[in-house]
Amino acid sequence: MELTNRARELRNNPTDAEAKLWQALSARKVAGARFNRQVKIEPFICDFVARTPKLIVEIDGGQHALQTERDSSRTSHLESKGYRVIRFWNNEVLGHLDGVVAEIERALAELPSPNPSRKREGN
Repeated sequence: MELTNRARELRNNPTDAEAKLWQALSARKVAGARFNRQVKIEPFICDFVARTPKLIVEIDGGQHALQTERDSSRTSHLESKGYRVIRFWNNEVLGHLDGVVAEIERALAELPSPNPSRKREGN
């Protein structure tokens, strides 16, 4: 329950970079992918997650420069669950949003697309 409350708190109090990127990602604006904010993927809370294509977008502030080993371990754990993780610095989002969105589009295009058809092939 504590993680759920923390995720809710983070959703209600986004950083400037998170708020700006959310405006670009919400309502399936990027490659038709549905993103959610501050998603629990135990034992972590991820900034933005597109569940179906299994893409996680993390926005890092300056404190992350001092915790590269921790971030690497976190990324490895999330990748072990089948997710691709991409990271951007706050200043990239705030100063170069179009480039960040283009990179997210590229990442989505590289991921395998699930077959939306419920029919079995050959039927």
